[in-house]
Amino acid sequence: MELLIEPGRAEKNYWRDLWRYRELFYFLAWRDILVRYKQTVIGVAWAVIQPFLTTVAFTLVFNRVAKLPAPAGVPYFLMVMAAQLPWQFFSTSLSASSSSLIGNANLISKIYFPRLIIPAGSVITSFVDFLITTGLMAAMMLWFRFVPDWRLLALPLFVALAFGAAFGAGLWLCALNVKYRDFRYIIPFIVQFGFFLSPVGYTSDRVPDIWLWHGLDIPARLLYSFNPMVGVIDGFRWALLRGQTDFWWPSIQLSIVLTVALCASGIWYFRKMERTFADVI
Repeated sequence: MELLIEPGRAEKNYWRDLWRYRELFYFLAWRDILVRYKQTVIGVAWAVIQPFLTTVAFTLVFNRVAKLPAPAGVPYFLMVMAAQLPWQFFSTSLSASSSSLIGNANLISKIYFPRLIIPAGSVITSFVDFLITTGLMAAMMLWFRFVPDWRLLALPLFVALAFGAAFGAGLWLCALNVKYRDFRYIIPFIVQFGFFLSPVGYTSDRVPDIWLWHGLDIPARLLYSFNPMVGVIDGFRWALLRGQTDFWWPSIQLSIVLTVALCASGIWYFRKMERTFADVI
C-alpha cells in the first residue's frame, strides 16, 4: 500500500472521511442514547414526563392565571405542546453538543477521525427524544380530538429547519467550549434566556409589529424574529394546528436565512479550530 504525504491532502479527504467513519458515528450516537437513561428508574419515560409537566405548568400559569388566550378552536395545551417539540429538541441538542467534545477528550487525544462526528452524534441523540415527544403530541391530539389537516405535510420542512439551527449553534458552542471553558457556565444561561425569548408559552403575534420608544418606531416583531426558533415554532404550530395560529412569512424567511448562516459559519469555525482540539482539550 502506497502512503502519500502532500500538503492539503487531509483537507481534501475530510468530507470523504466522514463517510468512511460512519460506523463510528453510529456507535457514538447509540452509546449516547444508551447512557442518557442508564440507571434511571423510569428510563426513556423522562423524554415524555418532562415536556408533559412543562406544558401543564405553562397552561396553568399563562392560560389560567395570566389569562392569555389560545387561537380559536385550539386547546391551549396543544398550542404549548406544539412549541415544546422544537424547543426541547433545540435546547437539549445545544446542551449535549456543547459538552460533547469535552466528554470525548480521551478519544480525541488518541486517534484521528473527523471531529464533526461527535457533535453531530449528540444532535442525533436529542432527535430520538424529539421523536418520542412527537408520539406524546400525537396522543394528546387524540385526547383532545384535534386532527391536523394537509398542513401536516409541511412539518418535515420545519423539522429540518430545527435540526439545522440546533446543529449550527451546537458547532459554535462545542468549539468555543473547548477553547474557553467559561462557556460551560454560559450555555445554561443561553438556553434559559432563549426559552423566554421564544414563543413557547404564548404566540408570537403577542409581540407588536411596531413598538413606539421615545418617539422612534421600532420594528419589534421583525427584531424578535432574529431568534431563529421563532420561525421554527410558528411553523410547527401552523403545521400541527390546522393553520389556526399566526403564520408570519418574514419570521419564517429569517429563520431559514439565519439557520443556513449558522450551519455554514458553524462548520467553518469548527473546521478552523479542529486542528487544535487534541492539544487544548
